[in-house]
Amino acid sequence: MPVLIAVDGFSGAGKTTLATELAAALRAHHTVSLFHLEDIYPGWDGLAEGIGYFRRHVAEPLSAGRAAVWQDWDWSLGRYADARRTEPADIIIFEGVGSSSAAVRSLLHAAVWVSAPPELRRKQALARDGDTYVPHWDRWAAQEQAWAAEDPASSCADITVDLGVDRNAGAPDPAATVQYVLQALGELALPLTPGWAGAGTDAGTVRVQRLDTWVNPELLYAALYGSSSRAVWLDSSSAPDSVVPDPEVPVGPGQSGAAHVWARSRFSIMADDGGPLGRYAEHRRETGGGVTTIVSGPVSARRPGAFFPWLDSVWGRPRGQAPADYPCGFALGWLGFLGYELKRETGGSNTPAAPGTNPESVPDAALIYAGRAVVLDHELRCVYVLTLSGNSPDGGESSADSWAALVRRTVETVAAVPPGTMPDLPPTGSSLPVPQFAVRDSRDSYLAKVRSAQTEISNGNSYEVCLTTSLTGHLAEPPGPADVLGLYRRLRRRSPAPFASLLRFGGYSLAGSSPERFLSFDAAGRMRAEPIKGTRPRGATAAEDRGLEADLVSSVKDRAENIMIVDLLRNDLSRFAVPGSVTVPRLCAVETYATVHQLVSTVDAVLLPGASRAEALAVAFPPGSMTGAPKISTMAILDRLEGAPRGAYSGVVGWFSLTGAADLSVVIRTLEIRDRSLSLGVGGAVTADSDPEAEWEEVQAKAFGVLSALGARFPE
Repeated sequence: MPVLIAVDGFSGAGKTTLATELAAALRAHHTVSLFHLEDIYPGWDGLAEGIGYFRRHVAEPLSAGRAAVWQDWDWSLGRYADARRTEPADIIIFEGVGSSSAAVRSLLHAAVWVSAPPELRRKQALARDGDTYVPHWDRWAAQEQAWAAEDPASSCADITVDLGVDRNAGAPDPAATVQYVLQALGELALPLTPGWAGAGTDAGTVRVQRLDTWVNPELLYAALYGSSSRAVWLDSSSAPDSVVPDPEVPVGPGQSGAAHVWARSRFSIMADDGGPLGRYAEHRRETGGGVTTIVSGPVSARRPGAFFPWLDSVWGRPRGQAPADYPCGFALGWLGFLGYELKRETGGSNTPAAPGTNPESVPDAALIYAGRAVVLDHELRCVYVLTLSGNSPDGGESSADSWAALVRRTVETVAAVPPGTMPDLPPTGSSLPVPQFAVRDSRDSYLAKVRSAQTEISNGNSYEVCLTTSLTGHLAEPPGPADVLGLYRRLRRRSPAPFASLLRFGGYSLAGSSPERFLSFDAAGRMRAEPIKGTRPRGATAAEDRGLEADLVSSVKDRAENIMIVDLLRNDLSRFAVPGSVTVPRLCAVETYATVHQLVSTVDAVLLPGASRAEALAVAFPPGSMTGAPKISTMAILDRLEGAPRGAYSGVVGWFSLTGAADLSVVIRTLEIRDRSLSLGVGGAVTADSDPEAEWEEVQAKAFGVLSALGARFPE
């Protein structure tokens, strides 16, 4: 049967040009018919009648694989005239107002809505059709508005195209826009043969240029990405040369586990969704299920369904290969976060939003696709410039080369800045006033929840419950990009970590200093998890610090917490692992960071050949160190005790490479910035022998690093 695509939108938006260019591009691999609805509208008052005629005489027969026989409307005579015939084809494109109306929507494989501002549409329509349209514009436009009020086709479209710039005044090239639409159609998994024009758009050759010049990461990020609307900085701030030590941190980083910390701190990655290959994807829960929206240039595609199958479609199989001498696992691809609430796809339930909050304000997942990026190698003290050649919607090789040249010039400029100076950067204190935080649970309330968790454990419903709460604050004004960067600079100095990160998605940002790897994959399929359970604060003196570390090492309770999560992860990884490949090379080792000591273990496994990487990730999600064990029953206990969604907190941050590799950290010690609102999730693992008072103290210790970066204190 034919694949039916509608290109809809109000008059003058640019539908005809787009549909014609789209048909031409698709003919490279398929037979294509293009039908224009303006040929059958019965006069200036005939929009509604024309839509009905279109369904009966055109859409229904073609959808069944039969030829459509219809009559052309003669606008000069005011009547239907010659009989016409449209033959079936592999792909049929319907273009015109109402081509994706409710009357035909069930017949379509894809609906494209083209939008532009009213004045621009009027200007373009009259320029196209001349004076004959002038006296009828308002009359026809009123019909379009009346139809749209009854049938909101724009909100039901699978793909939207924003052509809100005058095509005669520097708007995107129509051919480039068509390439974005083809890419969006590829996201919809249309029933077309492999190799069609929308398939495999993110395949290409990864090119790597090494610059043997070292730069200050903060300066480089500010210069390249400080003004980007959406950008990701995966920042190994615990690398020895990554930050200037904060004099307010009373005790410097210790040596326990230093080799392992530094091994995880070799690379930092910076990218945004700019350039011709850049994309942005977010997943949200909607009535009836989830929807992943993918934005490419002026085009947005909506893909209904669960998130992890979409992730599998864009990352589940290797799509590129890095040069053999390039040492980092990231070779372009997707970067961002997966929030805890995706647990509803992995055995958990939907968590209702807390009273007075807007559940739609934060996506469940947000990722940028980077077709170009910068990687800093802290060990070799060099910078890698990554670009992707091939399949570019516009600009081609010249765009990638121009950007690489810009990065080289920027690196040279930044490297010339004298050490210790930070020109044109916001101060580390930022211009944000010190916020006053409130904690969701009072001390007494939290202690009561700890005891309730212990009751669940004694009743046999769980072995370990990772209970959390949240601190919230408000700012007088939404922070700008410079404010967020200034705050993060303070955080990365105050609390450096191998998985520190700054993620900015418009008015929503995450600024974190996570020390914990959730799960990594290399290109060959080797998997590694490094759960953290067991925490002590750093001491004010060397003697006190050693005593706190010794107390952590000897704690039966903390070791039990860690070992239970190790056992959980061994089970999770074994479901997609080569039998016998699951090992634990490190158990309950101490790692010391700027503000805490931690117990860390390592679980390794090898992915079964042919197994889905996204499914292996989903089985282990959300991180067991943030739920407890057994995972599914414990998540239900947590939903009841906490009474609010965790959002990004307890989810994961990281990257998914074109090679099939990935590296994801746990979202902890991370400030969530949403317009004027600030949120910080904190918690700890509850076991049968937990001391409720000690659990409350652990919450305060874990909040210290982020709060101190803001100049704030834990609320009394």
